[in-house]
Amino acid sequence: DMLAGKPGLNQSGAPEFLFRVFTNVPEFQALLFILFLLLYLMILCGNTAIIWVVCTHSSLRTPMYFFLSNLSLLEICYTTDVVPLMLSNIFGCQKPISLAGCGTQMFFFVTLGSTDCFLLAVMAYDRYVAICHPLHYTLIMTQNLCVLMVLGSLGLALFLSLQLTALIFTLPFCGHHREINHFLCDVPPVLRLACADTHVHQAVLYVVGILVLTVPFLLICISYVFIASTILRMRSAEGRQRAFSTCSSHLTVVLIQYGCCSLVYLRPRSSTSEDEDRQIALVYTFVTPLLNPLIYTLRNKDVKGALRNSIFRKTV
Repeated sequence: DMLAGKPGLNQSGAPEFLFRVFTNVPEFQALLFILFLLLYLMILCGNTAIIWVVCTHSSLRTPMYFFLSNLSLLEICYTTDVVPLMLSNIFGCQKPISLAGCGTQMFFFVTLGSTDCFLLAVMAYDRYVAICHPLHYTLIMTQNLCVLMVLGSLGLALFLSLQLTALIFTLPFCGHHREINHFLCDVPPVLRLACADTHVHQAVLYVVGILVLTVPFLLICISYVFIASTILRMRSAEGRQRAFSTCSSHLTVVLIQYGCCSLVYLRPRSSTSEDEDRQIALVYTFVTPLLNPLIYTLRNKDVKGALRNSIFRKTV
């Protein structure tokens, strides 16, 4: 009964968390709500358009666009895991989230984010085969291999996420408010609320961070070293231009995604601030999923042409 009156604890004494509000100024709250809602709708529309175009145009049924449509589906799920709850908390009426709810959000957030990183590495391999071994491309990048690569990325992400989330939620959480200085149940801010030694948990987080961010990024870098040397050896200026164009879209997304995630998960805890983490998280929650469809459609003639044809047919 004594616990029931304390904020952050429900009647049964099970822990609950509150998200820190962005601002208490009503005008700014309304502005942020409209901005985030518009960005979310743009992410949904842009990524859905890519999935629809790839599924309805036989000319885009290649491994590259198969991975791209899977990436778009991931972005939709990834932002949907975060943004609706975030929007519901903007207006300052802090709605508590249960321990199970927080764990569920964290599990899906880590799973989808990790799959995203693995899939970007798979896409780099696809570009490597297409540019460095064009004659064997169809023999190597078979439909079965593409499906296996996507399922493998998801399976590995599920395994790592389950281990990390289960480990974190075995910790005891104490304190009156249990306020998370974030807009989602991300790993670092939840770990800060634990009232136990978290050195082992921090170490596990770094190991998972290295497996999800550093290893795929190194594989992408190795792929691009081979790709760059092949492009530079091409005699045709047009061939070089086309190869560079398909790679630059992917490379732009990679640098933003891995750069922001590394700043949050791979920096030493002593050099990070919670407010900085929250601001960087806004980039990979909104900017990257929004840039994906924009970058790939604006820099890709095939996708632009397919979209134009679809719109023209609908108009006619």
